[in-house]
Amino acid sequence: MGARDAEVDRPYDIDYDEVYRDTADSGGPPWDIGGPQPALAEVLDHVVPGPKVLDVGCGAGDLALALARHGYQVTAIDISRVAIDMARAKAAAEGLTVDFEVQDATRLSLPSAPFDSVFDSGLLHSLDRRGGGEVDGYLAVLPGLAAPGATVFVLAVALAADQGWGVTEEWLRARFAEPVWVDTEIEEIDVAAETGGQELSLPGFLLRTVRAVDSSR
Repeated sequence: MGARDAEVDRPYDIDYDEVYRDTADSGGPPWDIGGPQPALAEVLDHVVPGPKVLDVGCGAGDLALALARHGYQVTAIDISRVAIDMARAKAAAEGLTVDFEVQDATRLSLPSAPFDSVFDSGLLHSLDRRGGGEVDGYLAVLPGLAAPGATVFVLAVALAADQGWGVTEEWLRARFAEPVWVDTEIEEIDVAAETGGQELSLPGFLLRTVRAVDSSR
């Protein structure tokens, strides 16, 4: 356990520690595909603003580790202590340095903020899926995590995936709008998942937006 790991309340209907434990012998939860989402792997083929990068909702750490391999100073948080322990073990095995912390994304306390880039690979749609005020709490703290001019990347499953949950382009644009966010771009992508040994591909979105430079915004 890290010195700064928070004692996180579990207000949600999903116990993520339990999910990771229960799926440990079967390849992990559906979103754990053994590497970054393909759409984000393509992002890493290009220049990502750095050097400080945050991976929020990092799960077992595959995206955070990929960022560390590219030389970024990576902080990564997740609500699941089990997932963070897995991520730390992976980093140690590769000799990579990543600051992994157990925290609730809606109540983050990160002295290293703000960051030059922020990655959200599936967290936003998970918070929206659970309902309540969690997604609003997360979106309220997100601007403070991104330095002026920083780029934020959000990967989310689309409502069109027909899973009974998901987001729309209009929903994303409404939540990443001026004056706080500028130059917002959204592209349709495929989101990879694995369950029961079967590879799945779900329609989704990759949003890229920039934190407004004007500090008065």
